[in-house]
Amino acid sequence: MLRLSTLAIAAVAATSGIAIAQTTPAPAPAQTMPQATTGVQADATATATANPTVGGAEMLATRNIVENAAAAPNLTTLVQAVQAADLADTLAGPGPFTVFAPENDAFTRLAPGTLDTLLKPENKATLAKVLTYHVVPGNVTLEQLRSQIEAGGGTATLTTVEGSPLTVTAEGAAIVLTDVSGNKSYVAVPDVKQSNGVVHVVNGVIVPKLG
Repeated sequence: MLRLSTLAIAAVAATSGIAIAQTTPAPAPAQTMPQATTGVQADATATATANPTVGGAEMLATRNIVENAAAAPNLTTLVQAVQAADLADTLAGPGPFTVFAPENDAFTRLAPGTLDTLLKPENKATLAKVLTYHVVPGNVTLEQLRSQIEAGGGTATLTTVEGSPLTVTAEGAAIVLTDVSGNKSYVAVPDVKQSNGVVHVVNGVIVPKLG
């Protein structure tokens, strides 16, 4: 299992010839949290109803990040990438981790052929670098992101596991992630609780400097 301190992997883009470009996704309205059932049933189902669904699939707070992602039909590309980068054991570990999880459509906005190139075994280090740019140590909820944005005068800066900064801002009700190259991604489904952290589903892939 990779240790958290070893996840900031050196980029190999210069030798692999990978050039990542993408279109900016439209703002995604955040999914609201469902209300718990009233009465006796609420106590029995509190854990199940505390999470939004992802791609129509139930997300259980008792499962880890990898287990819940594997159950979501709109996160299959991310799961494939995590497996190709040998990060599954890490993201199933104790954490806690905050993961900004790109849905399947997010990967289609990358330059043609980019995903196929990243998934090649010889580019595993670059793929791991891209994926760990979507991970922040600890539990960072949507409310905490909003508080950090307010405290920062409209901007919050997160340090990712990859090591590069990630800028977070608000556009009306939407929470926006901006990578080091200016690419944007919007939080679509926030606060999906996991046994080892929290996941925010996003509609774009963010990319660190690779060269």
